[in-house]
Amino acid sequence: MTERPTGNPPLLQVAGLSIDFRTDGEAVKTVCDASFTVEEGKTLAIVGESGSGKTLTSLSMLGLLPPRAEIASGSIKFRGRELVGLTEQDWRSIRGQQISMVFQDPMSALNPVITVGEQIAEMFVRTRNMRRPQAKTEALALMKEVGIPDETNRYNNYPHQFSGGMRQRVVIAIALALQPSLIIADEPTTALDVTVQAQVLRLLRQRCQARGMAMIIVSHDLGVVARSADAVAVMYSGRIVEYGSVEQVFTRPAHPYTKGLMAATPERSGQRRAVPIPGHPPDPRSRP
Repeated sequence: MTERPTGNPPLLQVAGLSIDFRTDGEAVKTVCDASFTVEEGKTLAIVGESGSGKTLTSLSMLGLLPPRAEIASGSIKFRGRELVGLTEQDWRSIRGQQISMVFQDPMSALNPVITVGEQIAEMFVRTRNMRRPQAKTEALALMKEVGIPDETNRYNNYPHQFSGGMRQRVVIAIALALQPSLIIADEPTTALDVTVQAQVLRLLRQRCQARGMAMIIVSHDLGVVARSADAVAVMYSGRIVEYGSVEQVFTRPAHPYTKGLMAATPERSGQRRAVPIPGHPPDPRSRP
């Protein structure tokens, strides 16, 4: 991976992060000793199958763990500031303004009874104390930036009046609104068809590069990772089993699980068929 200049700390540094999930009175370790960094302006991909701990890891960086989940140990530092243990009031100065998130399902991320324009403008009203007319101007500019056509008229549309791809563009506009330093995209293209997936990913990359933002992409799609990331962390059963540059991991995978993921991805040419990984991930309550 690219060496960092001496004395220049990473934007985000996660060290020894472990997350427990309480079920039936028992604490189950769902994320175990995860460590990685995200450099300024770079993109890290966290990959792995469902249940590997990817989403819990990403939610911990915004203090949004579900009620039964808690950080058992470890550190999350953003620009050198420890995030573990922050109060809810402290988190409000982080979320959206310094770290923002693009969620997997835009319909659940958007309020169905408020127009999309108002939902974008609300970011400026609540955090920048802008008056409504100025906030609307900023929201319209963002809608245009993320490729929503006829933004003046569509400002007053509701989420159900947008296609899946356009709803995801609205969510991206909200994430970009306050110019955070880091965007976390949790499976941002899962519910979209292949053509729209490429458009949304290209939009995310372009906007982050144009604004000098870093990004974490949470995905199970190695094709997404190859096109979008600088570094990759492979998660299996709550652990990061391989971590390095995209070139290093894709051309010289070291862990059997990484090799299995590669083999399970079909080639576009159709010359090689996908080989499924046999069996299933171990139960977090009784890992080997």
